[in-house]
Amino acid sequence: MRFATIKLNGSEASAVVTENGVIPVETLNAKFNKSWSTELLKLLMTGQLEEMKIWFQNGGKKDITAIADEMIPLVQVNYGPLYRHPRKIWGIGLNYVEHAADLHEKAPSTEPASFMKPDTTIIGPGDEIQIPVQSKRTTAESELGIIIGKECKDVSEEDAQRVIAGFTTIIDMTAEDILEINPRYLTRSKSFNTFFSFGPQLVTPDEVDDVLNLNVSTVINGSVHRRNVISNMTFRPWYLVSFHSKVMTLLPGDIISTGTPGAVVIRDGDVVACDIDGFESLVNRVKDIKAT
Repeated sequence: MRFATIKLNGSEASAVVTENGVIPVETLNAKFNKSWSTELLKLLMTGQLEEMKIWFQNGGKKDITAIADEMIPLVQVNYGPLYRHPRKIWGIGLNYVEHAADLHEKAPSTEPASFMKPDTTIIGPGDEIQIPVQSKRTTAESELGIIIGKECKDVSEEDAQRVIAGFTTIIDMTAEDILEINPRYLTRSKSFNTFFSFGPQLVTPDEVDDVLNLNVSTVINGSVHRRNVISNMTFRPWYLVSFHSKVMTLLPGDIISTGTPGAVVIRDGDVVACDIDGFESLVNRVKDIKAT
């Protein structure tokens, strides 16, 4: 099953994505006498997203098909970020050896190089990435995002799959010139407004045959800059969930951005995209504030 947040009648609302179009949750509530939240984060926090999955698998998919005239065609959908205020955003640095080489650094081999980002960095599909006045070298990185679906602490790798709601596409930005001055500046280099784009869709695990076989690509102006497969990560998705759950309690809606196959320098007017096998592409245009 696939979920999204769409811009509808001047606000942002949760929706179900099908092959034929997108249908707002508020429409499902009206048609099928449901009371699901029209905010995606609340669907996650209340467990209603899991309830919707069960409904969908037990006749709901057929019911939605029967009201196809209520759907918004995919080409007309205006997506927002999946949600704007997760409790936590974890980022994972240098999770592919090749990316570490780009920065002339050694990839961590014993524990993930993780960091956190504020929710003020969040933008969605089609929104503008802004290069701040403080940076002359900002990079963009395509990543697979893991979205936590259940509150959990001290989860094993074997049980990690049971606590996630799904996956999404992410573009993570870094003011690399600031980071290069001193590695202690990592948080600042990662935390400028517009430095975290995610969406357009939350893809539930049943839609992914094998997460380790997914290819992640950083794309700039229509050309693939770097591509790699999830199985080449130093720390794979289930390990990352388990590891961070042993640091702190993970909550529904928390995001783990799993690392990039390669960062690309972005400049005013560029178009950057995250492509993942079987996922809707995430695309953003770049604006350098210094250019105005």
